[in-house]
Amino acid sequence: MTSQTFPFFSVTPSTEGIKYAGSKLKLIPYILQLAERVSPKSVLDGFSGTTRVSQAFAQVGYRVTANDLSVWSSVFGECYLLNKKPISHYQKIVNHLNGLKGKEGWFTHNYGGSAETNLSIGADGNKKPWQSHNTRKLDAIREEMESMELTRVEKSVILTSLILALDEVENTLGHFASYLNEWSPRSYKEMKLKVPNLFEVTEKHSVKRGDIFGLLPKEKYDLAYFDPPYGSNNEKMPPSRVRYSAYYHVWTTICLNDQPEIFGKANRRSDTSDLITRNPFEDFRRSDSGKFVAVEAIERLLTETQAIHIILSYSSGGRATASELNDSISKIGNVVDLLEIDYRKNVMASMCWTNEWIADAAKPNTEFLFLIEKE
Repeated sequence: MTSQTFPFFSVTPSTEGIKYAGSKLKLIPYILQLAERVSPKSVLDGFSGTTRVSQAFAQVGYRVTANDLSVWSSVFGECYLLNKKPISHYQKIVNHLNGLKGKEGWFTHNYGGSAETNLSIGADGNKKPWQSHNTRKLDAIREEMESMELTRVEKSVILTSLILALDEVENTLGHFASYLNEWSPRSYKEMKLKVPNLFEVTEKHSVKRGDIFGLLPKEKYDLAYFDPPYGSNNEKMPPSRVRYSAYYHVWTTICLNDQPEIFGKANRRSDTSDLITRNPFEDFRRSDSGKFVAVEAIERLLTETQAIHIILSYSSGGRATASELNDSISKIGNVVDLLEIDYRKNVMASMCWTNEWIADAAKPNTEFLFLIEKE
């Protein structure tokens, strides 16, 4: 197969989000290109994450349903997809919150560290994701928000603003499973809220939070986009390891403000424990049938989706092998188009639907976008 440049979507909308291990920011032009081929009116973003893809779908005129298990993802979805108020309305609220004096509270106690030394150490001797001058602002803002008369969508807009601001001054590698040994240059900056990049909402979008398999039997769509979380293909990874709920646990706590029971050096929420939370798409194990649990989950996902077309993202780093995925797709329909993304070479390639793609799937840092038409 010869690599070639695949044309971008004519106008790529601007989207906004946090640093995220599963971000599809670079793929948005190509996802939109595939979607345009089938001219959908309704679109499901089944694993919406930071909602960047949902934001893009909405801005080009599709009616979007954004779904994810994460609390913070639904907050982002409500912010960008459901808001009908102008930026000026929120600027007054943001200005008020930015003017609050910081205070010691639960977040500072558990996630704030002193800037007196280069080491990012808190009072308990563990590494921390923020310097205390920013967690004190977080404590003050989160307390004040609870006393304000905000609608659900207004609260989601302000929480999104807060998370985006904290993401700019954190001391991590992009997730909250572990923290940097020394304070990063950005952690010294003062957190400042800004109104999110809101856009005009022209369709009646919806935001769901729950297991994708609970949603699929209830609704039909013209197009479904799936980017399921990928379980590691590293044979040494523990079988119950769940990345996404553990990686972004602090965002959940900021949204809920529930001061949960926490554990470990990273102060994870107890409800993100590997022993409690399992996601079949990230599951390392094989089922009684001999197939990987993750492969069976993808096959079930494709089978139960009530949509004419499906765009599926697949990573070479995922648990499903290419041949198994090939078999799963063949059972439910035909591939209309297939794009290969080589992140190392920064090359896109348009491919024919043949078994030749399976050889390329063994290459590291490779991702595929399938446009599938269900039978």
